[in-house]
Amino acid sequence: MRSYELMVIHRYDMAEPDVRKSVAEIEKAISDRDGVVRDTDFWGKRRFAYEIDHMNEGFYSVITFDGAVELQETLDRSLSLLDSVVRHKIVRAPAKV
Repeated sequence: MRSYELMVIHRYDMAEPDVRKSVAEIEKAISDRDGVVRDTDFWGKRRFAYEIDHMNEGFYSVITFDGAVELQETLDRSLSLLDSVVRHKIVRAPAKV
């Protein structure tokens, strides 16, 4: 299993409880596919450095998890289809020394 960091930006017009519920659903999807969620960091609403799809802000969250490569590919595909997600990025977490 590899360690990954997933950053998700949700739409600014969502209510914060709905965003937290969406993040919990992502965590459940990771767990359901034999992944292990290590940490979740909810940053809240932040302003973008540049405009994305006529939006200037969004809700940021970072999920650190362990999982197979197939899990990362499935998450990437699923998140790209969600209308509530403005952007997402999955990177391999640095190895611990």
